[in-house]
Amino acid sequence: MPRITLPALLLVSAFLLPLAASHAQSSAPPLNPTLVAARWPADWIACPHAPERDAGVWYFRKEITLAAVPPHYWVHVSADNRYLLHINGAYAAEGPARGDLFHWRFETVDLAPLLHPGKNILAATVWNFGTQAPVAQMSNRTGFLMAGDTKAEAAVNTDASWLVKQEPGRSSLGHNGVRNYYAAGPAEKIDGRTLTWDWDQPNADPSGWQAARIIGHASTREAQDADNNWELVQDLLPPMEHRLTAAGTAVRAEGLPGIPAFPAQPLEIPANSHVTLLLDNRVLQTAYPELILSGGSGAEVHLTYSEALYDAKGEKGNRNEIAGRHIEGVEDDFISGGGSNRSYSPLWWRTWRYLQIDVTTHAEPLRLDRLQAWFNAYPFNAKASISADIPQLRQLWDTGWRTARLCAHETYMDAPYWEQLQYVGDTRIQALISYAMTGDSRLARQAVTNIDASRTTDGLTQSRFPSGLVQMIPTFSLLWVDMLHDYWLYVDDLPLVKQTLPHTRGVLDWYASRLRSDGLLGKAEWWEFADWSSGYQGGVPPQNADGGSTYLTLQLIGALKDAADLESAYGSPERAAHYRELIAQASEAINRSAWDAKTGLYADLPLGSTVKPTFSQEANVMAVWLDVAPKAEQAPILRRVIASNEAGTASYEGKPLPPVSQMSFYFRFYFARALEHAGLADLYLDQLGPWYNMLKLGLSTWAETPEPTRSDCHAWSASPNYDLLTVVAGIHPSAPGFSRVRIEPHLGRLDHLDAAMPHAEGEIHVVYQRTGSSLRATITLPKDLSGDFVWQGRSMPLHPGTQTIETGAGHRS
Repeated sequence: MPRITLPALLLVSAFLLPLAASHAQSSAPPLNPTLVAARWPADWIACPHAPERDAGVWYFRKEITLAAVPPHYWVHVSADNRYLLHINGAYAAEGPARGDLFHWRFETVDLAPLLHPGKNILAATVWNFGTQAPVAQMSNRTGFLMAGDTKAEAAVNTDASWLVKQEPGRSSLGHNGVRNYYAAGPAEKIDGRTLTWDWDQPNADPSGWQAARIIGHASTREAQDADNNWELVQDLLPPMEHRLTAAGTAVRAEGLPGIPAFPAQPLEIPANSHVTLLLDNRVLQTAYPELILSGGSGAEVHLTYSEALYDAKGEKGNRNEIAGRHIEGVEDDFISGGGSNRSYSPLWWRTWRYLQIDVTTHAEPLRLDRLQAWFNAYPFNAKASISADIPQLRQLWDTGWRTARLCAHETYMDAPYWEQLQYVGDTRIQALISYAMTGDSRLARQAVTNIDASRTTDGLTQSRFPSGLVQMIPTFSLLWVDMLHDYWLYVDDLPLVKQTLPHTRGVLDWYASRLRSDGLLGKAEWWEFADWSSGYQGGVPPQNADGGSTYLTLQLIGALKDAADLESAYGSPERAAHYRELIAQASEAINRSAWDAKTGLYADLPLGSTVKPTFSQEANVMAVWLDVAPKAEQAPILRRVIASNEAGTASYEGKPLPPVSQMSFYFRFYFARALEHAGLADLYLDQLGPWYNMLKLGLSTWAETPEPTRSDCHAWSASPNYDLLTVVAGIHPSAPGFSRVRIEPHLGRLDHLDAAMPHAEGEIHVVYQRTGSSLRATITLPKDLSGDFVWQGRSMPLHPGTQTIETGAGHRS
């Protein structure tokens, strides 16, 4: 659980930005047992006569007096929608981590490092974006809560003794400047002329402050009764990483004699002027921008954030090109209030590679003192490594890791710029990358439980969660079952697996009730997304009026397989047997109805359908990976998949192939699994062309789809980092909780590879050296971990510690 401690530093800013490089993280005490199943001594409070659910920003503050500062001073803090906590003018915490009303999170914070003997000021900014809140934000009404852990901290308990004031100088601008589907938070306007600059200071102007209004007792989910809708749970994630970073370098200027040194040096803008300055950060980042201004009362500063620049046709093209291109995107407006060294920053972090500053001054000149950024993301620590003579390996590896990091905050996110939503399809891949690269499963656990909390009365999970807007993608419910199976293999957390397993049954029962008599899946409701493939309109595989989709039936088979494993181990043997019976029936139906011997591929629909047969890479990849295709056919099918194209001009072994719709970056994760399953994993490194093409286009993170793409940062495209460690280096868990390891490398044309993967007991380190037809493998396992090394079908035992294995007849693709 989070413990936040920072040195007592005074903020220049009136707002958000921490002055420490990162939060300290260590173990915090569990919640005081007297608070677990009872009403808390603290109340939820709000501003009297203020809108309860409309957009607004409020300050809450209280003065407490301490005779001495204890070693620890633990408090629990939450708000709706969000809060920023300052103690004696210094940043202390922010939150709460997103959840739903039945799992409303609070952070546990140690205030002791920020306190001093005598009077102390506790101050919080609380905001509610109302109907313009990000889709991922769920809400009841505006409120703030702080509770001391014990009677020793009771002075902080929120009640009518706290003061509150509404902020007139901040407002929401909605989604101005953004085209395409956008679900993240609104742009913001800050008017420094009316802003309350001293809200966290000891001698704040008393005007406008009033006693807070109590709106209900605080209580946890375990309480017998509550008088509000916030059922509190303790946030188990560490605080997000915050560190100072650059905002970019000036690359273009208008209204100035040349390109200035800003932000490295201050920039003076004369009175009655208009200046435009474009910054390039060279790589995408997620950060709080902080702009420091002096003078220029009434001057308007307009910040635009974008992943890329656009040409006259609205296309991105090469991300490094600037000439002839313009910026589009989220826009924040700041109005200078005059004064010296004033800090302006939005309440939520932004995503940008390019940042444009438009300044319009009036009667007074304005000085831009500096622009800096505070990086924000989940505090992952990359522990995996890989070294090999793979072309552009460092760029591939770093770009993938940057993509994964920017898509991980309080939840996993599909895209940090466009949506910031935790979709199951994206999250499954993100979690696997986290296990393999960091060994940190805390964010994945949050995902499993959050998606579990989204289940509806139909038995399905929602496609994304937390989410204030319900969206149903039933196929993602199947992927949530797979995700639980992944968690079981990588993480030693049987209590969570056993607790969650019964909830998977509603998903599979919903699907089982929609199986046709022939064993194929019937037509289902909502959005049956599979992949952004040219042959899948709107991402949905072809179907007849009564269903019959090969791909969708195969995806059900995948979830049934994983669920059968879990039920056999911890649940119902009868269910496991039933699932395997359904798998057999569906597999037989696909082979009977969709296998086209003429093309050597599975069709998207039964060949007897009235529509002309169509073919997709996705359906054939899944048929191989899930062993629906006979073993002897699996490698030839995948070779046909590799050779295929949409135009139908390809052939395999001299025989023409039909038009085959092509898989996206997302689905290549499953393609890698199929290659490995079919014994073709030595071909994997030759399949990285789409990622090399993105590097040629100057992307610093992996895109959502091939050009033209909406999102330049989409974590489902970061799977090569996972594949390099698992498919190429060959490191896999072979028993639940990663209690055993299977190491089966697929080097392709490589002669040397050195890789490491974190494990709960230490590090798994492999070094492969191939000379001629022989392979020398040096493998180091942590204590208590054993397993097997597999090479060309031969299995050899592995023990803890270092061992060297030498084999003959090394394989080359």
